[in-house]
Amino acid sequence: MKEDRRQIYPFLDPRIENYCEQMLSSEKPELTALDRQTYLRFVRPNMISGHWQGEFLQILSKMQRPKTILEIGTFSGYSTLCLVCGLQKGGILHTIEKDGELREFLLDQFKQNGYENQIILHIGQAIDIIKTIPETFDLIFIDADKASYPDYYNICIEKLNSDGVILADNILWYGKVGLDPMPADKETIAIDSFNKLISADPRIENCILPIRDGIMIGRKR
Repeated sequence: MKEDRRQIYPFLDPRIENYCEQMLSSEKPELTALDRQTYLRFVRPNMISGHWQGEFLQILSKMQRPKTILEIGTFSGYSTLCLVCGLQKGGILHTIEKDGELREFLLDQFKQNGYENQIILHIGQAIDIIKTIPETFDLIFIDADKASYPDYYNICIEKLNSDGVILADNILWYGKVGLDPMPADKETIAIDSFNKLISADPRIENCILPIRDGIMIGRKR
């Protein structure tokens, strides 16, 4: 049974959430090792995608078989390793992390797992970097600065191919977006704006999955 550290917010009875995690496919050894390193080395290890969400990302990537992936927010690289496993032969994953202190750790992880030629790591502000990447994308995963989610969406939707999939993490934001009245902090307001933006966009069909802190998934028509 997974420890309660996984439970960002109790949307489900903890017994149900623990049961769901018990019914997952086994975590790959390299991901288990990365999970342990993350909890030992980082100040906010709960930002890691983790086994439940990671398994979802792996399955989706393998079903989508993308040629190109964009990830906004790398952190310790757990979600990156989950997404990259579904790439087509010769495919490329671009991942953007603003914290330059993570560069060597991430590059070492990608090399250890044999993906150094398939993952391009960018360090800096995502909005600026995305504009410099010439590729369009079959799969986009947003998991970075929450206050910038609407801005990320507005630039990413133009870079998403037809039939491409866009994902965004933490979309329920500890349950705050569902409150009435809704808290007025900038992160909550931005995520609520993002949810409304994607839901009103006729180019996208979408739904929210209450996995951990919520994942928005959308397909471009």
